[in-house]
Amino acid sequence: MGRIERALISVSEKKGIVEFCRALAELKIELVSTGGTASLLRDNKIGVKDVAELTGFPEMMDGRVKTLHPKVHGGILALRDNPAHVAKLKEHGILPIDLVVVNLYPFEATVARVAPFEEIVENIDIGGPSMVRAAAKNHQHVGVVVDPADYDSILAELKENDRTLSGPTRFRLFRKAFQHTARYDAAISNYFSSLDDEKKPRRWGESFTIQVAKIQDMRYGENPHQSAAFYETQAETGPSIARAHQIQGKELSFNNILDADAALSTVLEFSDIASVAIKHNNPCGVALSKQSLADSFRKAKACDPVSIFGGVIAFNRPVDEETAKELKDIFLEIVIAPSFTSEAKAVLSSAKRLLNIRLLELDISQPQTGGYDLRRVRGGLLLQDWDTGKIDVHSCKVVTQRKPTEEEYQALDFAWRVCRHVKSNTIVFASPNQVLGVGAGQMSRIDSTKIAVMRAATHGLDLKGSAVASDAFYPFRDGLDEAANAGAKSVIQPGGSIKDDEVINAANEHGIAMIFTGMRHFRH
Repeated sequence: MGRIERALISVSEKKGIVEFCRALAELKIELVSTGGTASLLRDNKIGVKDVAELTGFPEMMDGRVKTLHPKVHGGILALRDNPAHVAKLKEHGILPIDLVVVNLYPFEATVARVAPFEEIVENIDIGGPSMVRAAAKNHQHVGVVVDPADYDSILAELKENDRTLSGPTRFRLFRKAFQHTARYDAAISNYFSSLDDEKKPRRWGESFTIQVAKIQDMRYGENPHQSAAFYETQAETGPSIARAHQIQGKELSFNNILDADAALSTVLEFSDIASVAIKHNNPCGVALSKQSLADSFRKAKACDPVSIFGGVIAFNRPVDEETAKELKDIFLEIVIAPSFTSEAKAVLSSAKRLLNIRLLELDISQPQTGGYDLRRVRGGLLLQDWDTGKIDVHSCKVVTQRKPTEEEYQALDFAWRVCRHVKSNTIVFASPNQVLGVGAGQMSRIDSTKIAVMRAATHGLDLKGSAVASDAFYPFRDGLDEAANAGAKSVIQPGGSIKDDEVINAANEHGIAMIFTGMRHFRH
């Protein structure tokens, strides 16, 4: 690539463009621009030539046509080392364009603010993607810049290398350019696919395009013989492990990320002070406290002090020194929290073995918006909404002779919130503020119940008076009988089995209060 003599500037995102163009002008690079970008540069006393001067044609049709011209695209696409191309440039008076700085109309932002349909259509950029693609295709001779985050590094390289960009830099920008246009086209395709023939919204269209950005390569996948990488989706906001800030510890592994996401999803259920312990994608301890984070963690640990070994912990409050002291004597993979006090950081880095604990700071205050749950199957994808279904336990149908007490309602609500995050078949025993026993991932619900009872007994937790949550209906009375014999006094379940009457009669025999949610929480 020769020296950059001329740059075409046309950006919708104006962040940093004035400073960037001023620096380009100081390097004696001629600036050519369009519409609002040209006006902004002139307002800031930066010399710029209109595209209309270059092409000999004015912008027309409300700006729809301005850069779609041979004197623009010829200047971008000409191969500088091809004599025939160079001759055509001279023959037609086309000036080479060596740097294209373009980002595209704000289509996604226009959709996000629920603009009128006609305005959304007008924000489909035509000339911008054409210039970006042309410059990227000719990246051996032309630099293409689509991201303001690259301005500083590009300027530094131009200053250091006499207005030239290295081959690796041009190829990196080439890749980024097509990622930019791919995301743009995906956003357009997905939006219009989400409308039916009457332009009315529908959830799933005929096609669906996914655009993700790599965060990191993983050392390996779920097992050491599998390669893997971690990518961030572009269409979701809210708390995400993809946006967590790691302040200590080893690099996250594939399985770490899966467990961390499960911990985050569970702790987001609660507004009271909460601690969550996850092992192999299932909650092994969850507890609430009105007193302190350390108190909630002690209760969460007591749920299963064996399985918590090598687990992932999530908190919904900043970790303080007292809580850190509770953590430091346990082997843990990850601790997630909104923040860690300086005293807590000191405790959790006070010994060499503790430095391996991955500490992740993560803002959990933002609501989750957009997005979808995606499952990969061979030859296809399954897409669904996230399971964000909520219920009010007090509005659920009481199907037994006895109505739950207020304390039982609290325990039922707590158990149901945890139940959503346990692999099916799911049984959760709980008090109003502590998980007492969990049965997860079994082929029969009675086995899940037996496992939950066994785990509670193993760890010295009394199930007398406890609440039980079942993620789906009881197909037979045996699971309820097992829970009652263990001491449960209230049950929350979806209902809907052909054996509901049998299960209700069993509950009445045991003096159990039972409510139906009408909603299930399968998690396969």
